[in-house]
Amino acid sequence: MNLIKRLFPLIGLPLCSCVTFAADVPVKIIAFNDFHGQLEAPGSLRANAATATPTIPVGGVEWMAAYVDALKAQNPNNVVVSAGDLIGATPLISALFHDEPTIEAMNRLGLEFNAVGNHEFDEGRDELLRMQNGGCHPTDANTCQGAAVGTPVPFEGAQFAFLAANVQDIDSKKTLFPPYAIKTFGKARVAFIGMTLKETPTIVSPSGVSGLQFTDEAATVNALIPKLRARGVRAVVVLIHQGGTQPGVQAADTINSCSGNLAGTPIAPIVNALHDEVDLVISGHTHQAYNCQLKNKSGRFIPVTSANSIGRVLTDIDIAVNAKTGDITYINAQNKLVDRSATGVVPDAEIAAIVSKYRELAMPIANRVIGEITAAMPDSAANSAGESALGDVIADAQLQATALNGMGNAVVAFMNPGGIRAPGLLYTSSAAGEGDGKVTYGEVFTVQPFGNSLTTLTLTGEQVHILLEQQFTGCHAGNAPAQWNYPVSDVTGQSFNRVLQISSGFTYAWSANGPACDKVDPTTIKLNGVVIDPLMAYRITVNNFLADGGDKFYILAKGTQRLGGAQDVDALDAFFSNPLNDADNATPGVQIAPGLQNRIVRVN
Repeated sequence: MNLIKRLFPLIGLPLCSCVTFAADVPVKIIAFNDFHGQLEAPGSLRANAATATPTIPVGGVEWMAAYVDALKAQNPNNVVVSAGDLIGATPLISALFHDEPTIEAMNRLGLEFNAVGNHEFDEGRDELLRMQNGGCHPTDANTCQGAAVGTPVPFEGAQFAFLAANVQDIDSKKTLFPPYAIKTFGKARVAFIGMTLKETPTIVSPSGVSGLQFTDEAATVNALIPKLRARGVRAVVVLIHQGGTQPGVQAADTINSCSGNLAGTPIAPIVNALHDEVDLVISGHTHQAYNCQLKNKSGRFIPVTSANSIGRVLTDIDIAVNAKTGDITYINAQNKLVDRSATGVVPDAEIAAIVSKYRELAMPIANRVIGEITAAMPDSAANSAGESALGDVIADAQLQATALNGMGNAVVAFMNPGGIRAPGLLYTSSAAGEGDGKVTYGEVFTVQPFGNSLTTLTLTGEQVHILLEQQFTGCHAGNAPAQWNYPVSDVTGQSFNRVLQISSGFTYAWSANGPACDKVDPTTIKLNGVVIDPLMAYRITVNNFLADGGDKFYILAKGTQRLGGAQDVDALDAFFSNPLNDADNATPGVQIAPGLQNRIVRVN
């Protein structure tokens, strides 16, 4: 540890904006996170947090590439990195082709290292390995479209490295991907350690991470420091798919703020436990932009950054590495908008052409009108009880798809709110020009992009009650009723209230002031107006993610007599096309009239 690192915590300053020395090698790190396959521009960002207007047009991968090239031109010693969720939960233009378009675009943008995020595991280990190694999807004809879009055939795979220091095969104890990478800049060397959040198994489909274990983030990093020192590397950057939040609206004038200093958020204790050799943490997962200084294990402040999400922001980080000691002596980080309105910025033509050709392939599917709505159903419009009009519709669609004899015989469907993605269903016409109120397949795919399939299973009435209790914070094995009979390892409790959306005919009431594991009055849990019987068996429908205990709804993993069904997006497509759901028989086409059904009641 050099003198500067020892002195800076003593004088109360972070290792940032200090002088460089003759032996220092300047290096530029260009970072982003949570891209989620957003090849096309996602829209705009507020210019300032105080007002909704004006806004600044941001994003688009060809614009990202232009900004990356401009930053690279400032320093030949450069590297482009990502803090995870590069793929997964992607728009149709990427997801239809199993995210091959995103990988191909990132190859041409110049990405070098990507720390795997939880969404990289959405389609499982084998598919993630294919993203790295290349080759065509084993079953889907939409794979390997290179001949049509101008990329190699078969699919080339990532020309950058996936990093996963804390993701190990349970049997071999080997990491799924390399734990770190070292890049040399002249006489200086910098290590990049990549990780995802250890809670990944609770937020992705368990089948996607079967056979893998996710270890503690800080402990994993700290254990690697002696190995890096043995290789003569003292400059260490952590790329981690875990992050923090700060209060207030995300806007152009807040992307470099650090309100609250991320206190009480998941990233803070991780940074606080990191070895003093770590100089910089590039984070993600929470889709926020911030530029912070947090104390490490030795009490020294180190920069912690995040670049919002879906290509709207890049983090421009300048560091200096002492060629003699190997230590980082200077760090300055700035989040910068990917501003499409800026003069002199020319989007990358090669990437733009690839995106355009994939758009042409996807357009006939994306622009197919499947129905109509009489008003908008935004994803964020839940009431105080946790119920939303869009959630009601999705749960109704899943029940409709599985209620018939032979299709599951379901009597109720539950939908996890995290599986309903922004922006929801908007009333105004999209750029495709389908018309106000018209709903396209591309729009419902955006709402449900995970490709989950429906599963119908059997729970007792008592297990349904347990499912409802597992929605709320504080309910874990230590305070669960004895008859639940759960080992401690099975129930850890929600970190925030996660209210499931429910289908028509099912109702209940919950109390915010009720004790943990006892917030739902069992006498209010009714199916078609009749209180459910704790001993009776009920057929319920959920997606496969929930069915395996995802989002900490562990009781669902105990469901019996399982029957697989259609994909969730196809169930929603069918619901919008079914004349039985038409709210207006006076006009052609099926119209859905959204509105809260008060299926969930909050009593205080």
